[in-house]
Amino acid sequence: MVIATTITDSKEELHSTFASRYARTSLPKFVMPEQAISKDAAYQIINDELMLDGNPRLNLASFVTTWMEPECDKLIMASLNKNYVDMDEYPVTTELQNRCVNMIAHLFHAPVQVDETAIGVGTVGSSEAIMLAGLAFKRKWQARRRSEGKPCDKPNIVTGANVQVCWEKFAKYFEVELKEVKLRKDYYIMDPVKAVEMVDENTICVATILGSTLTGEFEDVKLLNELLVKRNKETGWNTPIHVDAASGGFIAPFIYPDLEWDFRLPLVKSINVSGHKYGLVYAGVGWVVWRSQDDLPEDLVFHINYLGSDQPTFTLNFSKGSSQIIAQYYQFIRLGFEGYKNIMETCMSNARVLKEGLEKMGRFEIISKDVGVPLVAFSLKNSSKHTVFEISESLRRYGWIVPAYTMPPDAEEVAVLRAVIREDFSRSLAERLTSDIEKVLKQIEALPPRISTRAAHLISTRDTHLIGSVSDTPVATEELERSVRESQSQVAMECRNAGREKVSGVC
Repeated sequence: MVIATTITDSKEELHSTFASRYARTSLPKFVMPEQAISKDAAYQIINDELMLDGNPRLNLASFVTTWMEPECDKLIMASLNKNYVDMDEYPVTTELQNRCVNMIAHLFHAPVQVDETAIGVGTVGSSEAIMLAGLAFKRKWQARRRSEGKPCDKPNIVTGANVQVCWEKFAKYFEVELKEVKLRKDYYIMDPVKAVEMVDENTICVATILGSTLTGEFEDVKLLNELLVKRNKETGWNTPIHVDAASGGFIAPFIYPDLEWDFRLPLVKSINVSGHKYGLVYAGVGWVVWRSQDDLPEDLVFHINYLGSDQPTFTLNFSKGSSQIIAQYYQFIRLGFEGYKNIMETCMSNARVLKEGLEKMGRFEIISKDVGVPLVAFSLKNSSKHTVFEISESLRRYGWIVPAYTMPPDAEEVAVLRAVIREDFSRSLAERLTSDIEKVLKQIEALPPRISTRAAHLISTRDTHLIGSVSDTPVATEELERSVRESQSQVAMECRNAGREKVSGVC
């Protein structure tokens, strides 16, 4: 007879089979723990915490890619340990980046030959790309002013008030005045006429957006170019254009090939685009390309040789991962022009499904346009009883993250919801979202009229009697509408004053 004996660790007191004793211990929050724990327990407890995050696929606030093919996932995992900056050590990865730059430059009609190397670089996102482009414009402007014997200490940049927060960061970090063209109700993008009127001799460039964060709308780059060419001739200035195509750069070439917004326009000197948005790569990659070598000052390019060879570099980051660059090249050769075109057409089709479903309810006004990024921005026709903020909050119970926000100056009284349609958002999901919004409307209509807690806090004491309580008599619709408008304006004003943070800076 064989007697089996199980040897156990006497130091390990078994409380449960779920991450063992670590399930009874609070996780460290401020100080690194003294003792190590097992790898499976560390995985289990962190994974459990992450379950409380939202589902990325249902996050319609973000433009960032949330799904890629398993084959690309394998390439990403295989290259996680490659530091892109070691170009001499990883020459093939460097070559893949250069191929991506060339493909993007040709997609944007850069004046380079088929076998000619384009000027551009991969970044960690459009924010870094915009910083680099802005620095190039500032340095070029300073050099020209010095050559003319003129002061160069007060540079400015002209944009619309709808720009993403990274433009405010650029202006603050690199000491450039940001001159914003204010918006107005029913016109939520930069007005080219007003933009050119704001240009002066200290303007380093006019930044225009191909795909506004707020509404997805494309700004009229062609008209801006025409007006600016005329202004430059009249003044002798040489004010250029930068196109922030973070969202629209991988949409317009495939859906609107005849739309002139890129290097076909002579004053467009640089363009940025986000590979991790409609470039269809996970977060962590952007691109900036220049029209020609002359548009990138040589003194901004650093040459290093301590990694094995002379390596020119123009980035804000030094070390960065190689995975997203490899993933971008995978998507380019995997999908090709036809594949990208099919995906963008599908996104636009599903956006129309959602838009039509909302229109049928008769409760919403569609703010977004048919030409632009595949998203649907919409507001309530009547906010006297309930607001878009309540709808956004209620949709979270169904798993949806649909942001609600007020417009920038001077359209703060307009509050909207926005749903971004990505590759992994199917027609079925569009129909499901429409159904859930309808359910939410019925639910909140059964509740007494109210406005958001934040807005209620900001309303002055003299107006509190207008809100009433559940047991009070119904509130006068006209008075409540006025209070809602006033409170939303105060919310927007407070957000702007608090460090000039964008209330809609979803990237």
